[in-house]
Amino acid sequence: MSISVTEAGVTLADPAAYADDERLHRALRLLRRSAPVHRVEAPGYNPFWAITRHADIREIERRNDVFLSEPRPMLIPARQDALGSGGGKRELLRPLAHLDDLEHRQMRSVTAPRFTPQAITLLGPRIRDLARRTVDRLARRTDVCEFVGEVTDVYALQVLLVLLGLDDSDAEEVRPFTPAARRSMPPEQRTAAMRRFYHFFLELVADRRRHPTGDLASVIANARVDGRPLDDHEVLSQFVIIVAAGHDTASVTLAGGLQALIENPGELRALREDPSLLPTAVEEMIRWVTPVKAFMRTARRDHELGGVLIRAGEAVLLSYPSANRDEAVFDDPYRFDVRRTPNRQLAFGFGVHHCLGASLARLEIESFFTELLPRLVSAECVGDPVQLTTTFSGGLKRFPVRCVLTD
Repeated sequence: MSISVTEAGVTLADPAAYADDERLHRALRLLRRSAPVHRVEAPGYNPFWAITRHADIREIERRNDVFLSEPRPMLIPARQDALGSGGGKRELLRPLAHLDDLEHRQMRSVTAPRFTPQAITLLGPRIRDLARRTVDRLARRTDVCEFVGEVTDVYALQVLLVLLGLDDSDAEEVRPFTPAARRSMPPEQRTAAMRRFYHFFLELVADRRRHPTGDLASVIANARVDGRPLDDHEVLSQFVIIVAAGHDTASVTLAGGLQALIENPGELRALREDPSLLPTAVEEMIRWVTPVKAFMRTARRDHELGGVLIRAGEAVLLSYPSANRDEAVFDDPYRFDVRRTPNRQLAFGFGVHHCLGASLARLEIESFFTELLPRLVSAECVGDPVQLTTTFSGGLKRFPVRCVLTD
């Protein structure tokens, strides 16, 4: 079915499109080919420029002196835009992805030392143990397993607990704050969950200030910026980004990675025969799933991009699924290839906003498949997988599988 460039642009503002790969990528291919910098006027949304080529997205992320996260860091309906910082009301919580310039550098510096590859390597044994225990539980299953809710969501939550210095008894306290849990709640329950979030983490901060333990929660609790401790909004903003980004992106990439292996048995066979391919396979899973679908930037001043003038105050949408299927960068981009190298995927962003947790996500995914693949006798999808409707972050929300594993 053919569509116009105008229809393709509007597709990017339709949450249902992100649950339909064929529809989404048909629109993105057309935009990359015919209108890579395309003005979109979608019903219910303020206008924006859709940016779909890998090179243009890198340029915008590199030019953080021109393109700002505020006041519109994500694509949300116009009525919500009017309530945010763009409408003059300061947001209660402002995670790193919403910040710019000095404020961004200061808040990023609070946790950045804990997310370096060297620091993450120290967590390796504990994460590998969590992965082993997760696969052990899966091996005991003889029935159909809902792989997202029963496996990857649980594993990703356990990794978060380790990172924050919490134990298994805190799982039920933290679980309602994960995006996966909140999506299943009616609005009034989501509001109550966020209140509990504030209470739980402010109590945690108070405790870590009295009794620091060296974990990430202690780092946040005792951080100082310009000689002062972080205020309540700032510490909660730090925890929001850790819980939100740290949970869902890993969970959906793990599920999407297994789905890709099931649908491409030759790649699964290659990976099992040559485990040294796992690091490149992990990178391919991240490219393939692209859990974060888009971020927004707003031009601080006029800037020409791809021959199109973007004026000061206008917003751009950076389409990461499009960048990660760009034919100018990836050979045969619609093929899942565990040997793909180089792999210049942009799922973690680029430049100053490159995802702090990238090394952790890679370790988490690699640890899981390191434990799973040697024991995997067979895996099949039973029923229809279901993807999230979203314009921001998503992937599989239901993935019924039957796995047979050795003990």
